[in-house]
Amino acid sequence: MLLVVDVGNTNTVLGLYRGKSLANHWRLTSGNHTSDELGLAVLNLFLNAGIRKGEVDGAIVASVVPPMDLALREAIEVYLGVDPLFVTTGLDLGVEVLYRAPHEVGADRLVNAVAGVEAYGAPLVIVDFGTAITLDVVSKEKAYLGGAIAPGMAVSMEALFGKTARLPKVSLTAPASVIGKTTMESIQSGIMYGTAGLIDTLVRRIWAELGGTTRVVATGGQAESVCRYTETIETVDPWLTLEGLRLIFERNSGRTAE
Repeated sequence: MLLVVDVGNTNTVLGLYRGKSLANHWRLTSGNHTSDELGLAVLNLFLNAGIRKGEVDGAIVASVVPPMDLALREAIEVYLGVDPLFVTTGLDLGVEVLYRAPHEVGADRLVNAVAGVEAYGAPLVIVDFGTAITLDVVSKEKAYLGGAIAPGMAVSMEALFGKTARLPKVSLTAPASVIGKTTMESIQSGIMYGTAGLIDTLVRRIWAELGGTTRVVATGGQAESVCRYTETIETVDPWLTLEGLRLIFERNSGRTAE
C-alpha cells in the first residue's frame, strides 16, 4: 500500500492507496508535533482501520509547512519502516514548470496540476480551497504556468473578527439572499458570495490572458460549499491532491503500490 500525505497550513490529509484505489483517508491538524507524536498518531489510525503497518511499502509527501518536514520524515521512517519521497520540482512530474522561480511553487500546487492534467486534460484551471485559495493554470501544452493566491475563507473571517469586536462568528454557509437581513447573514453573504465572485473574476481574467476558456476544477475543504455559487467551476474533485501524489510516486518509483 502507498501512504500519501498532503501537509497544509491548517490540516494534514493522509490517504492509503491499494493500487490505484484510495482505500482510506484521514485528516489531522497541522502543527508543531514531534516525530513520535506523528508516528503514533498514524499507527493509531491504521489500527482503527484494521491496517498493519507492514502493509505500507511506499510513502510520498507534499508539504507547504517546512517545520513539519523533518518530524514527518522521521515518523514515517521509524514507525513504518519506509523512506518517504518529498515532492519538489526536482522530481519527474510529467509537466513542465514555467514558474519564474520554480522552487517557490507550493508542492500542493504542482501535485494538483499533475492530477488535473491526468484526469481532465489541458488547458485547465484548478482552484484549491484551503488556508489560502489558489488558482493554478496549465497550458494546452500541459505546462504549469503559475496562477493566483488569495486568502482562504477561514482566514478572511478570522481577520474580520479580529478587527471588529461586535461581529459574531458564523458558519461558512450561504444565506438565501445576497442582501443579508441580519448581521450573521450579511457576513455569510460577504464571505460565500464574495469568494464565489473572486473565483469567477480571476478565472475570467485568466481566460482572457490565455485567449480562450478552459475547464475549471475545484478541490479542497470548502470547494463543494462554494462551487454551486460560481459560474466558472464545472467539477469538484475532493481527492485531486491525493491522486496527484499517487501519480508522482508511480512516475518516480517505477511501480504501483500494492
